Amino acid sequence: MDANWLPFHPNPTKPRFVPPAGAVDAHCHVFGPGDVFPYAPERKYTPCDAGRDKLYALRDFLGFDRNVVVQATCHGTDNRAMVDALVHAGGRARGVATVGSGITRDELAAMHEAGVRGVRFNYVKRLVDPKPDAYYRGIIEKIAEFGWHIVVYFEAADLAEKWDFFTSLPTTVVVDHMGRPDVTKSPDGPEFAQFLRFMERDNIWSKVTCPERLSKSGPPTYDDFVPFAKTVVERFPERVLWGTDWPHPNLNMVGHMPDDGWLVDMIPRIAPTAELQHRLLVDNPMRLYWPEETPA
Repeated sequence: MDANWLPFHPNPTKPRFVPPAGAVDAHCHVFGPGDVFPYAPERKYTPCDAGRDKLYALRDFLGFDRNVVVQATCHGTDNRAMVDALVHAGGRARGVATVGSGITRDELAAMHEAGVRGVRFNYVKRLVDPKPDAYYRGIIEKIAEFGWHIVVYFEAADLAEKWDFFTSLPTTVVVDHMGRPDVTKSPDGPEFAQFLRFMERDNIWSKVTCPERLSKSGPPTYDDFVPFAKTVVERFPERVLWGTDWPHPNLNMVGHMPDDGWLVDMIPRIAPTAELQHRLLVDNPMRLYWPEETPA
């Protein structure tokens, strides 16, 4: 791994907050192991190994029932590690893939069978080299048959530039980490107001995730993150998701590795009622990723 890489917390705290039955960690990753699933030559970072067995042990320890495993950028468009995690989950995991323009229908069908339900477009330039809109539209046409949704990862300053493209997308769009707001600014300010306007569109969802990435006040309480996430949860309770982001890629840029138990204990601060917690952790991820198990 990179010399300055921060490995995931080896002994997280048992959270005080007990997630409701059926709760889903709807944003997490697997890294390798690199000797089985090599990291992509074009990667911008080389992480520690963090395979499926460790992920699912953490799931059980934190009190969750299911996972949504998002393809990590260090694996590029080679989704084998993510798919391997799905097929060994006993139906308790779904996936979000990263694919290239040359992906075939048979490859998409195989991933769908394994449990993939979405594709991720990453616009964070320090992690990837974003492609032209036409590139992504070609992928959207290919995944339409399978009913997959789109996950977009961008930073707050990018939303204005990509507004026309994002608002033209024809399916459900899930935003990673609330579009990475600048939490040193007011949640009532114009930058976050633009994101909230984006969320007013019926097909836009958001993950209220990653205080450890966004906060400037820092652990264990990440107080400056709370008003942003709480605003999104309370205004759009039917279109929000939560996840650990384990094993927390790129936190060498932040300087600390979070205790995953502390992250779970933030949930009642951003979703303060039992109803909001159930929607965030159970109803919404089940409706998006396991609709066949969700009452109409």
